[in-house]
Amino acid sequence: MKTNSFAFQGVHGAYSEQAGKNVFPNASSVPCATFEEMFACVRDGQADIALVPIENSQAGRVADTQRLIPDSDLNIIGEYFLEVRHNLLVIPGAKINDVKRIHSHEQGIAQCRNKIIKLNKEMVIAADTAGSAKKISKLNKKEDAAIASALAAEIYNLEILEENFQDAQYNVTRFLIMSKHKSSIESNESDLLTTLVFVVRSIPASLYKCLGGFASNGINITKLESYIHPQGFDVAQFYIDFEGHPDDKSVKLAFEEMKFFCKEIKVLGVYKKSEFRKK
Repeated sequence: MKTNSFAFQGVHGAYSEQAGKNVFPNASSVPCATFEEMFACVRDGQADIALVPIENSQAGRVADTQRLIPDSDLNIIGEYFLEVRHNLLVIPGAKINDVKRIHSHEQGIAQCRNKIIKLNKEMVIAADTAGSAKKISKLNKKEDAAIASALAAEIYNLEILEENFQDAQYNVTRFLIMSKHKSSIESNESDLLTTLVFVVRSIPASLYKCLGGFASNGINITKLESYIHPQGFDVAQFYIDFEGHPDDKSVKLAFEEMKFFCKEIKVLGVYKKSEFRKK
């Protein structure tokens, strides 16, 4: 997979940028203030790829991206798992007793919540982790600390007060790799995932009936999420990942059954499973 540039939400030093550099070491990175801007950056051709955080092993799904992905007009062409190592960052010379407030993205705060509570520090929610590091560097106050990456500490001239600050040692974020172009993966390839969203009809047991075809055709669903459809609270929309390709015979049969009970079905991408899943 080759790319010249990738877009990510946040400022330089964000975990999303680190994930992008791991996947595309020779590509340039394009920071974006919001996820909406990140998707637009790829649609408009300012970047080839978007690195999209979708879920974390400790804090769960990233609600903003899951809401935006179906209408992003981009295609999922891959996935990447980043083992997150949070660091507690301070300005040079600051000690833990000096710190009164700890800044980070809501996911960073959630993943370190128990340690923050134990230290009895105020939690300050920010737009992103690296942005928090940039902010406390500018504030230049010993009372303020940030949860961010070691890369952010290097960029913004901060000291790492504590490494591996997360509550759980197993802390992994899954990223989707998204492009304007669809993948060219054939159905005869192995270890494939397909992601789709669908809207069920308002009838009893509609979700059960929609997914029945996957069970009867031996298709493994690896992720299922529900969220409110923009049309209102009485319209249920679901997001699923499953093993296989839309051109597989078993998947075609499952789709035929789904159509009886769904108002909308939209395939968001077909891509290879990450090697991380085999660990």
